Amino acid sequence: MYVAMVRPRWSDMDVFGHVNHARMVTLLEEARVPLLFGEAGEAGLAEFAKGMVVVKLSVHYKVPIVVAGQEIRVEVSLRELRFASATLDYRVHSGPSEADPVAVVADTVLAPYDVATGRPRRFTDEERKFLRDRLAEGTDD
Repeated sequence: MYVAMVRPRWSDMDVFGHVNHARMVTLLEEARVPLLFGEAGEAGLAEFAKGMVVVKLSVHYKVPIVVAGQEIRVEVSLRELRFASATLDYRVHSGPSEADPVAVVADTVLAPYDVATGRPRRFTDEERKFLRDRLAEGTDD
């Protein structure tokens, strides 16, 4: 599992003081980008940063996240790895600790994309190994 700490901003709040839906989706993105673009690039896998698209997104709210200046803990794991897509699961805690309540559970299906051809592509063996090694929590092939 990969753990990212992200900090909601004042502008992420809705009229009720909770992080709104669109901003939560952005926070999920901010949690996965350092892994898929940063760490993957450092591991010699630059293609992720050149093209990765969200095919599907699902977000389920359990308790509101209130912006209070604290970071929130986002746990990212790999549910399913196929040849041309990966499903990531997220558990978002309402604060920085693993003991803080889980406020949001979400998942995204991502597909590698070749911008030059305008078409999806398959994961390379090295990319598949990276995803398994960094995110594995019971993957299906």
